[in-house]
Amino acid sequence: MGFTEILTIVVAGLLAENIVLSQSLGICPFLGVSKKTDSAIGMGFAVTFVLLIASVVCWALYTYVLVPLEIEYLQTIVFILIIAVLVQILDIVLKKLSPSLYNSLGVYLALITTNCAVLGTANAVVNDGLNILQAIIKSVSVGLGFTLALILMAGVRERIDNNSNIPKCFKGLPIALITAALMAMAFAGFGGFEF
Repeated sequence: MGFTEILTIVVAGLLAENIVLSQSLGICPFLGVSKKTDSAIGMGFAVTFVLLIASVVCWALYTYVLVPLEIEYLQTIVFILIIAVLVQILDIVLKKLSPSLYNSLGVYLALITTNCAVLGTANAVVNDGLNILQAIIKSVSVGLGFTLALILMAGVRERIDNNSNIPKCFKGLPIALITAALMAMAFAGFGGFEF
């Protein structure tokens, strides 16, 4: 695998095919956890960790178990179970090692289990026919792209919340949705990159 191929996967995961802003996956935590930068960073890295481990485990199970046994049709059920187990492990670890981060993430930590960004990436890894190294690079890039989107949104929302010039009817979720739409339009511009 050459440098250009690696760069293409990284740029796609971070910018051109950003899982939140280009593919509209993972919107619930994007809007829910992006109120504070600290929570956004914590959630981003938690999702990146789950994405990486889930993609590798799902790729291995798909390649070495589901395909040889010709039961590929079970991939979604198997992938959801793997993701659920990983999120439960992460839940236990964060509760023990970082109670403040655990409390700031709240219900959104458990929602990683049903985060379509994680399942979508695991499916993309196997459906695109990636090898294990490409799967690792893609899952880390997608996770960092998710983190980037969360941090950018949190930074904007922190400034918006402190701005008194925003009309009352736009406060809260309406201005967050407008901001997300503007960010998505900006990220759409990365779609034309070619290497």
